[in-house]
Amino acid sequence: MSALKSALARVGLRVDSDEFLSLVEDAANRLSPADPNPGDYFNADQRAALTDVGLDLAPRRDGERDSRARAVAAQAVLRDTALTVAGAAERLGVDTSRIRHRLGAHELTGWKDRGGWRLPVWQFTATDALPGLAAVLAAVPDDQPPLIVAAFMTTEQAELLLAGEPVSPRQWLLATGDPGPVATLAATLGTTV
Repeated sequence: MSALKSALARVGLRVDSDEFLSLVEDAANRLSPADPNPGDYFNADQRAALTDVGLDLAPRRDGERDSRARAVAAQAVLRDTALTVAGAAERLGVDTSRIRHRLGAHELTGWKDRGGWRLPVWQFTATDALPGLAAVLAAVPDDQPPLIVAAFMTTEQAELLLAGEPVSPRQWLLATGDPGPVATLAATLGTTV
């Protein structure tokens, strides 16, 4: 068994190695150029201000690790584990039109891919959507892509404590059903502190 096939099996991804590598290649192609010059994204005044506070805007050097690798892998996993409209309908025990209605009402989130909707699995329980999900999604700024929302919903947040331990927004909603604290945090996605 190849190392990749073994790794995919260990984390429960039901995809063959070639298909997964195709997803990774597609995700990499959707991101910024392979060797971007960070300074090109800013005007002269912005570059000066950023370098004054210690940011390195130089292009990546030979042998330096590609910072896009983690994002590419996360994007590939997000796409591979996402449900189709039919898959989400089956999970929730409803008709596909109900899933499309909930997408349109922003009660579920997803993205169009290859002619159909894809819905990330983090937003579902075994039989329903996460409790309070609609309130949280309403608070997420419109400019936040699915990968950012997925990372937020599945990463421990210091502000969300259960039994004194930080939990992810998904874990919080599953345990408490209270969307208030999660919606407050979600509203700040994409803002600088």
